Amino acid sequence: MNDGAQQPTADGGDGLRVGIVGLGMIGGGVAVSLARKGRVPAVYDVRPNVSDDLVGVPAQVATLAELARDTDIILVAVVTADQAREVIDREAGILSAARPGATVVLLSTVDIQTVRELAAACARRSVGFLDAGVTGGTEAANNGLTVMVGGPEETMRRTRPVLEDFAKLVVHCGDLGAGMVTKLARNALTYSMWAAVREAASLANAGGVTLDHLLEVLRQTDGGTSPLTLLQVHAAGVEIPEERIESADALAQKDLAAAQEFAGSVGLEVPIVDIVRPRMRAVYSGELPDALPDQPRDRGLAMMDRVYGGGFSQLVPQDTTIPSIEHTVDQLFAQVWARPYLTLRDRRLLTFGVTAMRDRGDMLRVQLTGALANHEFTVDQLREIVVHLHYYTGWPAGSTVQGVFEELIAKTAS
Repeated sequence: MNDGAQQPTADGGDGLRVGIVGLGMIGGGVAVSLARKGRVPAVYDVRPNVSDDLVGVPAQVATLAELARDTDIILVAVVTADQAREVIDREAGILSAARPGATVVLLSTVDIQTVRELAAACARRSVGFLDAGVTGGTEAANNGLTVMVGGPEETMRRTRPVLEDFAKLVVHCGDLGAGMVTKLARNALTYSMWAAVREAASLANAGGVTLDHLLEVLRQTDGGTSPLTLLQVHAAGVEIPEERIESADALAQKDLAAAQEFAGSVGLEVPIVDIVRPRMRAVYSGELPDALPDQPRDRGLAMMDRVYGGGFSQLVPQDTTIPSIEHTVDQLFAQVWARPYLTLRDRRLLTFGVTAMRDRGDMLRVQLTGALANHEFTVDQLREIVVHLHYYTGWPAGSTVQGVFEELIAKTAS
């Protein structure tokens, strides 16, 4: 806690003076940790007198420009991308006064495009930039953060002493953006696990199982099922035999299908199970999805294999002069099916609807074959699709839909 008068900053003995913008849980905690190490930072927050309650931290400077003029490493710990742009690159922001050779370190979790934009803005002023996602916020004041950094090696080398003065672990993850991507991946895992736990609890509850009983079972039987178990195997370069992958995937298909069937029988949605089931083989094998090729024909053929199952593209005639091939492969699959933001399953459902409305049993048959090959739907889910489409297509087209679906369901069962 300070006495209200601004105290001179201390450089920790290496000449690096630090400024912190944003004194919330992260920024305030970092300020306390740095002060404890003898590296007293200059601090700024839009809220007045926030630093009064931070042990060892001086009174806040009046402006961002004042902070930037007097520091070498500027840590930005605001909440949103807009706030980051505001304090770094807007009028009277950090870059209005930062000296060439200074470095901005962004501790906020923002999108990658914002990281690139801010790095470019800093570069135009000859100011370095590092993206540095952090975890462990509640322990920020106790040197408890893990910092995931992206940026040039030389900028990282120069800034590391400051980062190590407030963190328990500093990991240089790679070039610009790598730190933020690591943080986003870590967050995706965390939120997905929470959602999966909630979905599992809902499934158990629907079967009359109490949360206490579910917890008791999970605590005693989770050996080998930690979310990190497979990741550790893959990171170690251990190659899982093909027969084990096939066996594990078959077991997963059986178990997840049973969960889907029960959920459907009690009117419960299990969207995470729906998404996970078609991907279990890749989960076990550790295969990362290959980036689609840039060349339209190759891109379209690769996407066809994803949509209809491996090897489907080999059935496409190699004659590049056939107009229908160009429209189907180079345009429909290379430019439409390969677009981001919708899952393959999402696009499949949309296509079911369109082809059903057009009474195109031939196109439905092709789409349904791909869906079955990818384990995208259970039998009951497919039959529910038929019921839903009946109301929109009318009786004649609805009969076509039902005929195609039942035909392929029967083939799969046999």
